[in-house]
Amino acid sequence: MEALVQERFLAEEIRRLKEERNAVILAHSYQRPEVQEVADFVGDSLGLSREAARTKAEVIVFAGVHFMAETAAILNPDKTVLLPDLGAGCSLADSIAPEDVQRWKEENPDGIVVAYVNTRAEVKALADVCVTSANAVEVVAGLPEGRPIFFLPDMFLGAYVERMTGRKLELWPGECHVHAGIRAEHLEALLREHPAAEFLIHPECGCGSSCLYLKPDAKMLSTEGMVRYAAASPASEFVVATEVGILHRLRKLAPDKDFVPVKPDAVCEYMKTITLEKVYESLRDLKHVVRVPEEVAERARRALSAMLQVG
Repeated sequence: MEALVQERFLAEEIRRLKEERNAVILAHSYQRPEVQEVADFVGDSLGLSREAARTKAEVIVFAGVHFMAETAAILNPDKTVLLPDLGAGCSLADSIAPEDVQRWKEENPDGIVVAYVNTRAEVKALADVCVTSANAVEVVAGLPEGRPIFFLPDMFLGAYVERMTGRKLELWPGECHVHAGIRAEHLEALLREHPAAEFLIHPECGCGSSCLYLKPDAKMLSTEGMVRYAAASPASEFVVATEVGILHRLRKLAPDKDFVPVKPDAVCEYMKTITLEKVYESLRDLKHVVRVPEEVAERARRALSAMLQVG
């Protein structure tokens, strides 16, 4: 009971401070349920990027991970962008360094660099275009023919894009440790237990092609794609292969449907470092401002702007 009272108090204070600071809270779908509940917008990387680009708020509190707050800062150089916990990193973003990209560019002067939005600002600054899991297929399909393409850093998403577009990509061997841990054996068990369920699978998942072999009618979708599909589908049961934070949003938007995680312990510890108390403290003290040097931000902004125009 005491914890519930504290949660309500913090939520009320956050709402008060939002108005006082002219602030907006953007939260990723993998955030804790109580953090999602105080957010003005909950979504995936593409949706959050678009909200960050068009917000009129003076302060953006980003309940996500560091690269997401960087993206908001790049798109809003005149606004204050806050990250409630500077420890909210990303194993995928950390898997590639700017030097890796620069080396490839020097070896492929006519090449095109496609950077997943899950990358650091310095990597985005070296890219020709950024993508999210929601629009990567469409972006790559529209690239000029006959030029080498470097897709980074997620190899599973890259393999999916390669399969869907028929384009030959050079893939960086990076992975999200949460999605990479979702394997075919997890899917097999639930196929037997839930034979009538629809299967929603994030393209970053390690099961990749084997998942589609086991379940040919499975839907490979971004987090936002999962939400839209589940809300519109006549099905009443879904097996979900992604970080389990999305289940709160799915159950909230479709309370009459059942959602079963493929892997109940598919938890991003970086996302979960952000708590309601940290959101409150960040707003109260304008704590943990995220800044990107303008010489980096200017180049990264071009790649991000190209991403926002697609899908």
